[in-house]
Amino acid sequence: MDVRALRYFVEVVRQQSFTRAAEQLYVTQPTISKMLRQLEEELGCTLLLREGRRLHLTDTGQAVYQRGLTILQEFKQLEAEISDINELKTGELRLGIPPMVGMQIAGAVSAFRQRYPGVVLKISEFGGLTVQQAVLTGSLDIAMTALPIADDQPLNALPLVSHPLCVLVPRTEAWLRRTHVPLAELAGHPILIYNEEFSLNRQLMRAFQASGFTPQIAVRSGQWDFLAAMVQAGMGVAILPEPVCQRLDKSQLLWLPLESDLVWQLGLIWREGNYLSRSAQAWISCCRECLPGEAPGLSL
Repeated sequence: MDVRALRYFVEVVRQQSFTRAAEQLYVTQPTISKMLRQLEEELGCTLLLREGRRLHLTDTGQAVYQRGLTILQEFKQLEAEISDINELKTGELRLGIPPMVGMQIAGAVSAFRQRYPGVVLKISEFGGLTVQQAVLTGSLDIAMTALPIADDQPLNALPLVSHPLCVLVPRTEAWLRRTHVPLAELAGHPILIYNEEFSLNRQLMRAFQASGFTPQIAVRSGQWDFLAAMVQAGMGVAILPEPVCQRLDKSQLLWLPLESDLVWQLGLIWREGNYLSRSAQAWISCCRECLPGEAPGLSL
């Protein structure tokens, strides 16, 4: 059923006149007459009877009129809701982030909330690989994670910012004399590392393999502060992004640049070919503005 035909029919009944209904709807009278004939043909019944200048509803016409009022009101509400969503007055954004990314996006979250207070921002914290899977299954609309992602994943990726990796060590005399740590040197130390659901774990394990050694994994964890505590306790050394290290206690811990091509690159991912909502597009804009070091020349 054409909503326009239903709207024309309801207005004719309200106005008790095809002419006045045409004036109210800014269409011609023949247009209204044609649409009503099509509506009656579609329903297989007569809706209106003329008696002089009066229009009378048949029983079927009365039912269509009453239901039509409800349908048109619901349709009007739907149009208003769609308009609000398009103007970001309402809606929802399901965002995924790995735990250690939270400190990087505080500014973007604040900007998003100030600009779009009506949009509900639902943040889920998982490791990078779990976040990727959630985006693929549709549980999340968009996510920030460490890049690169696997080539065989149907995901779009937008790089935003990158940071060097550091080796986190106890603040002892031996380490204080160092200025950097080659990746190969880590073969001689117990390694405290993120668990398998983190993209950074996968990158490091591949780098260790490329350097020709199998690391001595002492502890795996999804919490950077726990890894730091284990380093301070003398359990081994950890490899963490520089922004994470900057939050640690400098009086107890020391972080040295990792001599490697590895970097901690953050970016946004969403499922390839999926519709990107207005709220997701707004989130991307906030990230581009609030995160330093955006990769140039990128567009959606």
